[in-house]
Amino acid sequence: MIEDFIRQNREAFDDQEPSPRNWKTIEAALYEPRQGWWQSVALWRAAAILFMVLSAYLLLPKEWKPHAPPERVALKEFTDVEAYYVKEISNKVALIDAFQRNDGVNGFTQDFQQLEAMYMVLKEEMQKRPSEQVKDALVLNLLVRIDLLNQQLHMLDKGKPEGDKKADAEI
Repeated sequence: MIEDFIRQNREAFDDQEPSPRNWKTIEAALYEPRQGWWQSVALWRAAAILFMVLSAYLLLPKEWKPHAPPERVALKEFTDVEAYYVKEISNKVALIDAFQRNDGVNGFTQDFQQLEAMYMVLKEEMQKRPSEQVKDALVLNLLVRIDLLNQQLHMLDKGKPEGDKKADAEI
C-alpha cells in the first residue's frame, strides 16, 4: 500500500531537497565522535591488563613457588633415588643372607663394607652441603654396591647344587 503510493508519487518526492544549512548540520552530526563509556581507550586497556593477569593466574600451577635452590632440588631428587636403591640393596642382602644360612658362607666382602662406609660419608656431606656432584657420587656408590651384590649372588648361585636351583625357581 504505502509502497504503491510512493511509486506512484515518486517524482513529487524527488524534486524536494534539503537546504544547504540542513546538509551542514547532517554532516557535522555524522563526523561528530560519539563517546560512550564502552568506547573509552582507558577502559579497554584496563580490561586487557585484567585479562592478562587472570590468564597468567589460571595458567600457572596452583602451588607455584619461586625456584628452589639447586641444592634443595638435588637433595629431593636424591631422596627419591635413594629410597629405590636402598630397597634393591636390602632385597639382595636378604637373598645373600639366605644363602649364608644354608651354605655357611662368610659375611660380605671387604669391598662392600668399604663402599658402605664411603656411602655414609657422602650422605653426611649431602646433608651438610647438597650438590649435584655429591648426589651423583651417592647414586654411583649405590649402583656399584648393587653390582657387587649381583656378582656375589651370581657366584653363590653358580656354586649351588642343581636340585637347590630348581627349588628356588619354584619359590
